[in-house]
Amino acid sequence: MQANAPCVLIYVQHLLGVGHLQRSIQLAAALLDLGLRVEMASGGMPVTIALPANLKFHQLPPLYSADGSFTRLLDANGEAIDDAWRARRKRKLLEIFNSLGPQVLITETFPFGRRMLRFELLPLLQASRASCELVIASIRDILQPRAKAERNRETCEWLDAYYDHVLVHGDASIARLEDSFALAGHIAQKLYYSGYICARNTQLPASDEGTDEVIVSAGGSATGLRLLTTALAAKPLSDLADLHWRLLVSPAIADADVVALQRLAGDDVSIERNRPDFSTLVKRARLSISQAGYNTITDILNSDTMAVVIPFAEAKEVEQTLRAQALQRRGRLVVLAEAELDAAALVEAISQAQTHNTPLEVDLNGACNSAAMIAQWLGYRGAST
Repeated sequence: MQANAPCVLIYVQHLLGVGHLQRSIQLAAALLDLGLRVEMASGGMPVTIALPANLKFHQLPPLYSADGSFTRLLDANGEAIDDAWRARRKRKLLEIFNSLGPQVLITETFPFGRRMLRFELLPLLQASRASCELVIASIRDILQPRAKAERNRETCEWLDAYYDHVLVHGDASIARLEDSFALAGHIAQKLYYSGYICARNTQLPASDEGTDEVIVSAGGSATGLRLLTTALAAKPLSDLADLHWRLLVSPAIADADVVALQRLAGDDVSIERNRPDFSTLVKRARLSISQAGYNTITDILNSDTMAVVIPFAEAKEVEQTLRAQALQRRGRLVVLAEAELDAAALVEAISQAQTHNTPLEVDLNGACNSAAMIAQWLGYRGAST
């Protein structure tokens, strides 16, 4: 980090899995590589995750979503938050902001999502207008489309009032923002596609561990247990039954459920918790079976591995489905709808995946591209320039 480098504050809130936090950490690492000072305010439940050496991490009073509907927010004790709790957290966030005096504020997802947190985000944005040189929205390639048109209009109003740029962490050749946000044309002058933010500097497994396996993963939340159970039922019926299968289980899934999975597992099946070397395991595998979350998909795209994806679709969620369908149309993977998931359907999808694996030219340098754009907007000549 250079002396007197501009300060970037990244606000991130993960509610169910940890994908939002992981993506923000990758962005922070790229900004640090340019010599910028980076601080992160995180509002999700604390997790064990590797942080860049010079990243300053501020834990807000944590909250999480009760389920995939994202309609009830709970505190660290599992209690519904109230106005007093909201006021305390807003004060904490503003104290962090005022103590840092950042030149750049980045809000992850908001204002395209996280509306339930506007009690603290709108005051933060109001404070930013008096002191920040840049305010940036950082969003995934695909959003959850809004059923109510007024929500989209409100998003545009906040963008008009507070934001300078919107960084879309995706490749426009795969998905454009207008595919999932109806008023993208209104903010076209603020939109920039960075490419996908892909995991980098990941750990390596010991020796050749993971080579020619079937790897089954269910993300960082508790929603993937059915996928894991179905995979165990499908293995003996599959034409890949002779391979070693490795099931990776989210830390959010209860220990009792892990024990139940182990009872169901037959020969040549490993069951373990999620691993930091997942990206490398995917590259070494013969086939990946997973949900279609952003981070998992980027790991698949950063490999030559065949893939079957079962998009998370609870509570009318379609973001993962839209992403998966875009890649299936290009022949890169096979989609199996969550509602159709059973052993027979998964066996058929595994068979199809072995003939649906078209190589794609996709920009996976989203973190570095984003950092370079932010430095350019600041007029900052950092360590790498």
